[in-house]
Amino acid sequence: MRLVSHHAGDAVRPGALVPGPGGDRLLDLSPALPGRAVVDVLRDPALHAAAQAAVDAADPACLPDAASVRLAPPVRPGTILCLGHSYAGHLGRDRAPGDVPEHPNVFVKTANTLCGPDDPVVLPPAVQHADYEGEIAVVVGRRAHRVPLAQAEAHVGGLTLFDDVSARDWQSRTSQWTLGKCVDGFGQLGPAVVTADEALPITGRELTVERDGVVTVRSSTDALVFSPAFLIHHLSQVLTLEPGDVIATGTPAKLPEAAAAHVPLRHGDAVTIAVTGLGSLTTTFVAGASSAPRPTPGGPQ
Repeated sequence: MRLVSHHAGDAVRPGALVPGPGGDRLLDLSPALPGRAVVDVLRDPALHAAAQAAVDAADPACLPDAASVRLAPPVRPGTILCLGHSYAGHLGRDRAPGDVPEHPNVFVKTANTLCGPDDPVVLPPAVQHADYEGEIAVVVGRRAHRVPLAQAEAHVGGLTLFDDVSARDWQSRTSQWTLGKCVDGFGQLGPAVVTADEALPITGRELTVERDGVVTVRSSTDALVFSPAFLIHHLSQVLTLEPGDVIATGTPAKLPEAAAAHVPLRHGDAVTIAVTGLGSLTTTFVAGASSAPRPTPGGPQ
């Protein structure tokens, strides 16, 4: 299933994308799952079965066009963990070809970064060099605490797409990446969580990123160093992962010609991440309003 969260008035409801005439249609799952959310479907086999039954029984011709509905982030993670340099060919200048790390390079994005697939990403005036990173994200389906590797795949709820938008100028100002990674809205997630029964294994998929219609990244998931199962195993040794938590698996390197021509993101730019079997996610960037001037000392407050 391709599970989504969608806005309905003041509420956010669970749903599923269903192939139909002219494209995807949206099935509202709230009648079948009253009071539940996408994360509940990922962690509860009975709710997963109820959602699947609703999808199987749906008539796509009677459903609204998914493009007419505003989507929210499919889950609301308590923890967002991300990987740096996790594809072969993007492991850092200090590594020889074929020399892969034993442990993943992990950093955190905070909750303020999260935005939905239909939300524009605002470029604040303080950020002069914003960049994009097209990634596959693992969504945790079951609580994971010191999980053995052999059991870790059972804790994968599904896979989705993630744009780890990054402020390179702020990222390079300190020895830590935090401020460059945690700008408001710099973590677009979605549109759908493809459940693990359809999303795994992750191998053999093509990942592409286009900026304004030009392909800037093209890679195979076969180049991904760390599998979803290994990541859940590894991370759960020191922190407990809860259902709905997100692990972004990192970005491949830009193509050489795209890297050479790269300029910071600007107002109106659009970036589309596409992965075989997981769909596509388009981020639109808009310039943020300048901050109001500070009051003159001794003047009106």
